Amino acid sequence: MAGNAPDRDYSVKLAEEAVGQMRAHHAPGYPKSYEVWYTHLAGQNPGLSRAIADILSRGVEISESAIEQLYDKFLCSTRVAEQAEQASIGMIHEIDKVMEMVDAALGSTANYGNSLEEITADLDGNSDRGNIRDLVSRLVSATRETVATNRSLETRLKETRGEIQDLRENLEVIRTESLTDPLTTLANRKHLDAMLLKTIDQSTLTGEPLTVMMIDVDKFKVFNDTWGHLTGDQVLRLVALSIKGAVRPTDTAARFGGEEFAIVMPQSSLKSGSLVAERIRQTVMSRELVKRSTGEALGRLTVSIGIATLQKGDTASLLVERADKCLLVAKRTGRNKCVSEADVAPDELAKVA
Repeated sequence: MAGNAPDRDYSVKLAEEAVGQMRAHHAPGYPKSYEVWYTHLAGQNPGLSRAIADILSRGVEISESAIEQLYDKFLCSTRVAEQAEQASIGMIHEIDKVMEMVDAALGSTANYGNSLEEITADLDGNSDRGNIRDLVSRLVSATRETVATNRSLETRLKETRGEIQDLRENLEVIRTESLTDPLTTLANRKHLDAMLLKTIDQSTLTGEPLTVMMIDVDKFKVFNDTWGHLTGDQVLRLVALSIKGAVRPTDTAARFGGEEFAIVMPQSSLKSGSLVAERIRQTVMSRELVKRSTGEALGRLTVSIGIATLQKGDTASLLVERADKCLLVAKRTGRNKCVSEADVAPDELAKVA
C-alpha cells in the first residue's frame, strides 16, 4: 500500500487543481465538467487539452454547452472505444478457453480410442476367464474416465457459453452507444452518414423514392442564452421526442449537429415526407415548455424544416445540400414552416447560399 502513496498524492493534487480551474474559469460544477478538467490537467488527452487552450486563448467562457461538446468529442467516444477493446479482449480470452476445451476433448477421445484398441488386441484369441475379467475392468475404468472428463468439459462449456453471451450483449450495447447521440438518443452523425449512403444505393438499385429532411430549432441561440444550456438541452430532447413519434422504424432520425436534426426516409416520396415534416412541426409547436428546476413557463418552441428527394445522379452531399437549402428558405421566409423542393423553383433554390 505504501508504494501507491505517490500516485495517490498526485491524484489528489490533480483533483484539487481541477476544482481550482473550474472555479477560476466559472465552469459548471458537475461530474462531466470535473472529468474534462481532470483529464486535461493529467495530460491524458492531447486533443482535449488543445481544444481547451484554444477556447481560453479566445477569452471565451467555458460554459455548460462547451463542457458538453468537449466531453462528447474527446471523452465519450474514448470511453466507448475502451469498453469495446475490453469486451473484445474478454471475447478472445473466452474463445481461447473454448479451444483449450476442444483440445482436451479431442485428447480424451483419442486416449479412449487407444485404450479400446489395446483391449481389443488383448481379447483376440484370449479365452482365459481371468484375463477377460481384467480386460473388462480396464474397459469400464477407461469409460468412466472419459465420461468424467466429458462431464467436466460440458460444465466448463456451459459456463463459458454464459460468459460469451454476456460479452456479446456488452458489445451490442457498445455498438449501439457508438452510433447514438448521448443527449437526444437519436442516431449520431456517423450513423446518419452510413445509413444515407446505404439507402441511396438501395434506392438507386430498386428505383424506389428516398426523401431527406433537415430540421432546425428556430432562434435556439437566443433561447439558450436566455434560459441556460441545461434548459437548452431539455429543448433538444423535446424536439428529438417529437421526431421519434413521427417517423417509421425504417427511417433514420439523427442529430445532425447543434440544434439541427436530419431524417432519412427510404421508400418515401417528397409528398409523404412533407406530411411527416408538417406533423413534426405541429407537434413541436403544440408543446408548452416549462423549466424543470423552477416550473416556470418558457413559452412555445418552433422548428423550420427543409425536404428534398433523391434525384438521378445525386450523391449524399448533394441530397443533404438541397434539403438544407430548403431549410434556409423556410427560415428566411418567416420560420416555423416546412419547405420542400416542390415549393421552390430549381433556379431559385440553386441561388440559395
